[in-house]
Amino acid sequence: MSLTARHLEENGLPTVIMGSARDIVEECGVARLVFTDFPLGNPCGKPWDVEMQKAVVGIGLDLLERAWMPRTTVQTPFYWESEEWRKDFMRVDDSNREALAREGEERRRLQAEAKGKKD
Repeated sequence: MSLTARHLEENGLPTVIMGSARDIVEECGVARLVFTDFPLGNPCGKPWDVEMQKAVVGIGLDLLERAWMPRTTVQTPFYWESEEWRKDFMRVDDSNREALAREGEERRRLQAEAKGKKD
């Protein structure tokens, strides 16, 4: 997405990236980044928290309108309920390996089933 944003910017279309991987997105050199320090997959706020999501999108629109310099990053003021998410995020060990494997198998089964319905 970051490289697409750079291409669009180079061709005159302003962009704002909303992300949770600040180091990666900034390294790509995007023009504007709204950074939310949440687990990956949650750049616009917590799931089902519509007010937070509206606020994050509003921050993005404000940044689009008011960016004061190239490669501008704005961090949202929101925090995940526990900073422990960093320690456990995407952790695989003996305590969860089998459950994660079952979830993966189920996801693949559902994807195959959905694909079969499309064909």
